[in-house]
Amino acid sequence: MTDQSTNGDTPQSAASRLFDIRLLIGGLFTVYGVMLTVAGLFTSDAQRKKASDININLWLGLGMLLLGLLFLLWMRLNPLRVEPKPTDSDSGPAVGETDVTR
Repeated sequence: MTDQSTNGDTPQSAASRLFDIRLLIGGLFTVYGVMLTVAGLFTSDAQRKKASDININLWLGLGMLLLGLLFLLWMRLNPLRVEPKPTDSDSGPAVGETDVTR
């Protein structure tokens, strides 16, 4: 069973979707963003004083979470399209060859 792309005429392999770089980057940023956001919610006052009263874990976590979700949204809205390979019947004569019928 093959998946069809959004227009329905080009098959898309599962491997090409799995190794899309947007999925890897978006997934990692989302996971690390969640971890930093949770760490930022439990930051002590002493740790906040070290960072000039800025909860850096919370702000960077929210930023990374937003960036990761944007990458995943980009992948979802603009999926990878795999171009089909031309078959011998579709292509004309090769470069340097002539199509002569006698």
